[in-house]
Amino acid sequence: MNRRAFVRATATFALAATVPVLPAAVAAKKTSPTPQHLPRWRGFNLLQKFVKRPEGNPPFQERDFALIQEWGFDFARLPLSYLCWTDPQDWLKLREDELKHLDEAVKLGGEHAVHVNLNFHRAPGYCVNPPKEPLDLWTDDKALEACAFHWAQFAKRYKGIPNERLSFDLLNEPGDIAEEKYVKVVRRLTAAIHAEDNQRLIIADGLGWGRNPVSGLVDVGIAQSTRGYDPIEISHYRASWMHGSDQWPEPTWPLERDGKKTIDKDSLRKDRIQPWKRLEQKGVGIHVGEWGVFSHTPHKVALAWMSDSLDLWREAGWGWALWNLRGEFGVLDSRRADVQYEVFRGCQLDRKMLTLLQNG
Repeated sequence: MNRRAFVRATATFALAATVPVLPAAVAAKKTSPTPQHLPRWRGFNLLQKFVKRPEGNPPFQERDFALIQEWGFDFARLPLSYLCWTDPQDWLKLREDELKHLDEAVKLGGEHAVHVNLNFHRAPGYCVNPPKEPLDLWTDDKALEACAFHWAQFAKRYKGIPNERLSFDLLNEPGDIAEEKYVKVVRRLTAAIHAEDNQRLIIADGLGWGRNPVSGLVDVGIAQSTRGYDPIEISHYRASWMHGSDQWPEPTWPLERDGKKTIDKDSLRKDRIQPWKRLEQKGVGIHVGEWGVFSHTPHKVALAWMSDSLDLWREAGWGWALWNLRGEFGVLDSRRADVQYEVFRGCQLDRKMLTLLQNG
């Protein structure tokens, strides 16, 4: 089990009829996206196609895009499993009915001024979560060519949709992979996309599960995505998929170990921001593709850590996407034991977290 597998988008609520007003703190004029400079997109991960469900995967919901817009955000990352639209017996046979769900999500993003970022969370040959793929993307040419085929089909399908509306995030969280192997794969996937649409904006996740910048990709002409889960003792406290996390001491912020402060805002700036700023100075746009706090972390601690993280990204000029909109990391139906929720269109809204995000 992993932090995402049990997160389900189950809440229902009516579409907003109001015109959104961005908080003053984030109302700065957006710039056009380029691989060298990304706008400070801010939003959420939407999970309808994150894992293939035995009962079938639902389409993305307009109410999500409407709510993101109403609250003043402008970004939706869609982590996708290729198994949702692929014949399991033939990786090169695609299911048009499922692909139309992605078409609709891209369309909804355009209608609600929400940038859509398509990400292969499970690609042919790799996924950060179990089960392990039958082939290995990093060493098996068959898996690499299948993955390139899928991205090429997406590039052809969405050619002409401007980068202001749509981008591609190649592979979610490559783990302990040698940089030369990762660079080889990213170059192949980028070439497959640009052969069909040489204008498409492409983003590659950092190595080390998205945490570390990849200097070997600077000359490829693509942006990169980092993560915001440090320190893990706060973001994943008592998470069932993190072995031993139920034995961790209840976290504080700044984080203390054995009575001594070990991680704070300044150390995050040094260890998690500055390496990426050095990459950015080489002409690489940066975005925080995932971040958030699991529901067992004390709410006061979670909000304090989130506030400092948002400050750091605002200083850096980077956007972000919370994992997720609804569920144990989100602002709706997170089931925290220490939150006084507000009833909101049939859901339980964490208003304090939402307000923090709106001003971040």
